[in-house]
Amino acid sequence: MLKGIPKILSPELLKVLCEMGHSDRIVISDGNFPAETMGKDAVVVRCDGHGVPELLDAILQVFPLDTYVEHPVNLMEVMPGDPVETPIWDTYKEIIARYDERGSGCVGGIERFQFYEEAKTAYAIIATGESAVYANVMLQKGVVKE
Repeated sequence: MLKGIPKILSPELLKVLCEMGHSDRIVISDGNFPAETMGKDAVVVRCDGHGVPELLDAILQVFPLDTYVEHPVNLMEVMPGDPVETPIWDTYKEIIARYDERGSGCVGGIERFQFYEEAKTAYAIIATGESAVYANVMLQKGVVKE
């Protein structure tokens, strides 16, 4: 155990976050995301008993978002005609606003199949048990300036 580190961040996940450099990306995926398929060239960390919001909040406590890009946070866009609601996105934006002064302005969207392609180039994918649909989020790491 360590002081000041959210307990949800396992030693494996902390190691991955620490290994990442500026502009590396990590995906926090929902339970339907094909994490093992998309993560063939990435580190896949299993966090099946947890949801995306609690992991996003814990990660952003130790993970700086990239300040050199407009959208260091990207969500998987809903497919046209898919009749789903995404209230979890509002939760994400509230969490992000606690850690980045740009708030929801630093959040973008990526078309579903393009999101899959970009996920294949991520440094790591965190597979969660999140049951909300379109709940995948990609973070781009910034520079620690302390």
